[in-house]
Amino acid sequence: MIVELGHFALILAFALAIFQTVVPLVGAHRKHVGWMAAAEPAATAQFLLVAFSFVALTYAFVVSDFSLRVVTSNSHTLKPMIYKVTGVWGNHEGSLLLWVLILALFGALAAWFGKGLPDTLRARVLAVQGSVGVAFYAFILFTSNPFDRLAEPPFDGTGLNPLLQDPGLAFHPPFLYLGYVGLSLTFSFAVAALLEGRVDAAWGRWVRPWTLAAWLFLTIGIALGSWWAYYELGWGGFWFWDPVENASFMPWLLSVALLHSAIVVEKREALKAWTILLAILAFGFCLIGAFIVRSGVLTSVHAFANDPERGTYLLLITALFTGGALTLFAARAQVMESRGVFAVASRESALVANNVLLAVSCLVVFVGTIWPLIAEIFFDRKLSVGPPFFNMAFTPFMVALSLILPLGSILPWKRAKLGKMAFKLRYVVVLTFAVLALIWAMQTGRSAGGPLGIALGVWVVAGAVVDLWQRANGKADRLLRLPRSDWGKAVAHAGMGITTIGIAGLLAYQVEDIRVAQVGETFEVDRYEITLADVQNIEGPNYFSTMAWLEVRQDGRLIETLTPERRRYPVAGMGTTEAAIRNGLMRDIYLVIGEPQVNGGWAVRSFIKPLANWIWLGCIIMALGGALSLTDRRLRVAAGARKQGSATAVPAE
Repeated sequence: MIVELGHFALILAFALAIFQTVVPLVGAHRKHVGWMAAAEPAATAQFLLVAFSFVALTYAFVVSDFSLRVVTSNSHTLKPMIYKVTGVWGNHEGSLLLWVLILALFGALAAWFGKGLPDTLRARVLAVQGSVGVAFYAFILFTSNPFDRLAEPPFDGTGLNPLLQDPGLAFHPPFLYLGYVGLSLTFSFAVAALLEGRVDAAWGRWVRPWTLAAWLFLTIGIALGSWWAYYELGWGGFWFWDPVENASFMPWLLSVALLHSAIVVEKREALKAWTILLAILAFGFCLIGAFIVRSGVLTSVHAFANDPERGTYLLLITALFTGGALTLFAARAQVMESRGVFAVASRESALVANNVLLAVSCLVVFVGTIWPLIAEIFFDRKLSVGPPFFNMAFTPFMVALSLILPLGSILPWKRAKLGKMAFKLRYVVVLTFAVLALIWAMQTGRSAGGPLGIALGVWVVAGAVVDLWQRANGKADRLLRLPRSDWGKAVAHAGMGITTIGIAGLLAYQVEDIRVAQVGETFEVDRYEITLADVQNIEGPNYFSTMAWLEVRQDGRLIETLTPERRRYPVAGMGTTEAAIRNGLMRDIYLVIGEPQVNGGWAVRSFIKPLANWIWLGCIIMALGGALSLTDRRLRVAAGARKQGSATAVPAE
């Protein structure tokens, strides 16, 4: 009964989304107060209905209701409870329900906290948000219904993909979707502003918190996915430039550019066209990401579905919303005339350079991601674009961005004297070169990439510290009185620098050893002695495991015994590799057990990974910076009175 009610609630939410799209939009056009006001209760009711539908599907997974096709395909009675719950969104149909739930949530949040918006703008924002909902409700109900019943339910299910049975991945999709779908609201603000015919400082102030929240969630989601790939897949890396990884990274790059561009709109009423375009493209790339993940056109271990019919529908959604918004953008170009003027040497110019570098780097990732598909369609050639291309083509843009970031942060608005501003960073320059010289002197026979990358990260972190110090006018007692958004910006920039240090250190100084070891054999890797003490077969709750005991010593002293595994899930008929990692601030010891060999030994892969955890530490700090900025009173959605009154309205007849 609960499942049927959940299905019915989803259909009602679809009908409400249609109502929310049409009635407020017409009301805003005709200035009917009642019609515009209908958007808010519609958004709230829609969210409550979808939330109930999601709870009903979760209930079906928890009680193992195998009359539902999606439960049969993604659950099993022996599966631990946590993975029964995460199985709700560990598949195509359930993840789409999570998508529309978050879409409805952001619409409801805009209704609840958008009281300071002009009536017509609020109605148009909620109407555009409702139209996105209409498209995805139709997609889920007509092609990917999670409440689809089986005529003859089986005794048990086939289980969730073993790779997804991990705590890290349990939270990765929800955070990613909060970021993806959060950008739908910035898209709605952009389209509503074009319909409204007004893009001003007030609009920039309203759109910033939503962009910041979406970026924050995307940052956490991408970091969780990278961390999961690092410890779960057993290959020893943190980023493979996989198409689905890129699908989340491209909107992240554009959301960073959008966030900085919205600041210029708010502060200087400049870069209006840039900001609107970035808002459209950021959500457009979210839709492209959904297409990549669910169409099967590009192969990935992360892909949810392999269905060309569903892919065609998603392609139509992408073309409709992105193409339609870009057409409207071209038609209403005159409303985006910028008032502020600025010199070449100014913070505005630095932010323009920031936007250009981020947008072009996103384009590079996009071209590299879809090039195999283009080559196959147009040239009948099967190509693979891997990490070497992305590392060579993408890295220069990030280096340039990191170089200008500290200087751009301290430049004043409108015009600046570069020599004077650069002088303020003199100690940062000295520190950066000192670190570079120290690392260069310590290493022998290695590339320059490690020292340069670490020095670049130090430049960014130290620049963030100087930025804070300058804003406090060089007085320690004023630091704590600075606005939280200033602290948030500095913390986020410092997090980026720390991540840069981690990536540079890991890529430059990693030590790898692959060998066949006998039980009882000891071998050396870098400064450590590793002994394969034992290998045993054990039984888990829903898997069988081959577990190794590897003793790690340094200078004869036992540090830790690590237990890597190879698991076999009989229900799913799949295996996974579980790496064993001794985490440390300065380095990780990363061990993987492989297949048994014909001579009786075992394949063992050993890695020493310097500064690996700095990568995710930097991501956490970036996210904390975003959260700190969100707590700033000036960035709250409804802070303060409106600068301009709402448009004159008349009652509907």
